Amino acid sequence: MRRITALPALALTGVLALSACGSGEGEGGPVQLRFLSLAWQTQSIEANERLVQEWNDTHPDIQVEYVQGSWDNVNDQLLTGFEAGDPPDIIHNESSALAGYAARGYLADLGDMLPQELKDDIRAEAWETATFDGQVVGVPFLQESQVFIANREVLEDSGVRIPTSEEPWTWDEFAEVSEELTTEDRYAVAWPLGSPVNRVLNLSLNFGGTFFEVAEDGTASMRVGEQEREVLQRIHEQLYEDETAAPETVGMSGSDPLPAFYAGEYAMIQGGVYTRQQVVEQAPEDFEWVTIPPLVGDTAEQGAVSQTLSVAADSAHPEEAAEFLSFFLSAENQVDLALGDWLLPTSREAAQAPELNTEENDWDVATASADNLVMAPYLKVQGFDEWKNRVAQPALEEYFGGAITIDELAQRLETEGDDVLGRYR
Repeated sequence: MRRITALPALALTGVLALSACGSGEGEGGPVQLRFLSLAWQTQSIEANERLVQEWNDTHPDIQVEYVQGSWDNVNDQLLTGFEAGDPPDIIHNESSALAGYAARGYLADLGDMLPQELKDDIRAEAWETATFDGQVVGVPFLQESQVFIANREVLEDSGVRIPTSEEPWTWDEFAEVSEELTTEDRYAVAWPLGSPVNRVLNLSLNFGGTFFEVAEDGTASMRVGEQEREVLQRIHEQLYEDETAAPETVGMSGSDPLPAFYAGEYAMIQGGVYTRQQVVEQAPEDFEWVTIPPLVGDTAEQGAVSQTLSVAADSAHPEEAAEFLSFFLSAENQVDLALGDWLLPTSREAAQAPELNTEENDWDVATASADNLVMAPYLKVQGFDEWKNRVAQPALEEYFGGAITIDELAQRLETEGDDVLGRYR
């Protein structure tokens, strides 16, 4: 879910330092709060800044300063701020980063500071992504599902059934359709697997694959059984047995295959629901596309992380920060934030908004896919980031690159994975 911006680390450090020096705290002025936002798309930044301005105009005693951050370096910056005792009051991040901060006591428990209306409105599955040891350390507000964007003309000309949210493809039907769509000049599927770990783990829940056994105390061990192997093997078979997936896309990032997709070299491209925005903005004017709903294995469940807003435990005004946070993430405002990022709101009321259920740009398909999202099991794993970067990423690169077998992959994930996870027990 993370995005890339060009804001350098030094610039953010400077912004935070200047903000702290400019606070009116202790001078009888209004409460001053710093809000570190990671919004990066133009429409999303505009929504963030507009909501902050609306708050400041109506709350003269609690003023919020908008600070632009970057997904590229936010956790390095936050760790520095936490250790120095001067973090932003309100922190935008994603739920996969919260477990470590929660374990160190860096984030305030919001459980008793949020209005019941907000608690009830956000889906329980989303709350799970930001709740650790019974403490609510963030409010989840945006999520994404994994879908395919397809060339509609190619699908219609091939005569395959175009799936709907009510009648999605199964993984078996997807494989059969991929055979139909593959020609001498075209692969059916582009799987951009440059950073495959979270995507594979999230999709593996279709077959009940969790990869981790997590104890009550948060310690975890690895397991790669038949359920965990299903999605891994099915993608690998498309690449090297069925030859319906383009091997040249394996090392690509999510948007890299799009030009060739527009040129007709691939019938479908796999990605998050936000991929729709790139297609709308970049595709040729006469290019017709359709969003393929999430595939179904034993279930349609997918693991999900959330974008979150948290309050720093060191904030001098946690109650006021939570009040702002409750305003910022109301159902009405979540509609604007979802539209800005082309993602899915966690608010049940927001998900009913007409703007998020129109056929235009397949918002109806995207919003319906939120029903399949559950907490990604790895969110509760202490040491997940180290396991991901040191073990899973290189091992999956070798597997999808055709260098090792599924058995060798499973052994490395389990053996090397347990070595890493053992240090967090």
